[in-house]
Amino acid sequence: MADTRFKLNTGAEIPALGLGTWQSAAGEVKNAVSDALSLGYRHIDAAYCYGNEDEVGAGLKKAFDSGIKREDVFVTTKLWSTYHSRVEENLDMSLKSLGLDYVDLYLVHWPVAMNPNGNHEKFPKHPDGSRDLVKDWSHIQTWKLMEKLVATGKVKAIGVANYSVRFLQELLPQATIVPAVNQIENHPSLPQQEIVDFCKSKGIHITAYSPLGSTGSPMFTAAPVVEVAKKRSVTPAVVLLSYHIARGSSVLAKSVNPERIKANMELIKLDDTDMKVLNDYSRDLESSGKVVRYVYPAFGVDFGFPDKS
Repeated sequence: MADTRFKLNTGAEIPALGLGTWQSAAGEVKNAVSDALSLGYRHIDAAYCYGNEDEVGAGLKKAFDSGIKREDVFVTTKLWSTYHSRVEENLDMSLKSLGLDYVDLYLVHWPVAMNPNGNHEKFPKHPDGSRDLVKDWSHIQTWKLMEKLVATGKVKAIGVANYSVRFLQELLPQATIVPAVNQIENHPSLPQQEIVDFCKSKGIHITAYSPLGSTGSPMFTAAPVVEVAKKRSVTPAVVLLSYHIARGSSVLAKSVNPERIKANMELIKLDDTDMKVLNDYSRDLESSGKVVRYVYPAFGVDFGFPDKS
């Protein structure tokens, strides 16, 4: 299951299981990346905003020096919000840090622009502490600049992240290139079925982040997850990661622990009964208004997601 791949609307294939590098501590990312690739991962997810692309690049170099071929590794990184009007500049910064000539996928990290000349390079704020947003710059303008990257050869595909149906409905009529991917927070307690179904209807692949419920992995103790794990004699983590493969989504497993990185590869094929247990749980949460978002930055913007938690 760990070697499952999904075809993108570009014709390229994205490995179903990827290593996430968000919140990976300094000094640990290099080995996490090289360990993952040595164990068989072929999908590495990074972002300029994470502040660790130099280490990701060092890990990639270590893996390539060991004989792993660049063309066999799918690398994703993301445009940050203070660079929406300087798209290629931010990409070049990431490529330099990663030590790469191109990335396989470049995503708009969030559909909102922040002041490129503010009081912080990544998180500019107004005196009252609110985010310093650029109100007269549209994410559609950003996408037009993203589209120009494809001809440069520096990106194999472009996509978005954290896009709700509303933002996609704004973007698609204006787009020359349909996003290849929408990367969203996703797990049984935040299934985002509306967005998943909409993207599927438009040929946009879903990649799930925070599949374990983010910090502390609170989904590990959810009764339906535990029920399926016991039935299958696997860990809750295996169930939560395999859930996305069953939905046709790729999934990012974040860890810097070599044993856990290896354990996260032990995916299984969930059957219809397993998925019914998890989907019923998701529907019960949605109907009760108890869906949970664990990762959500304080942009002060209504992104148009179905839940407002």
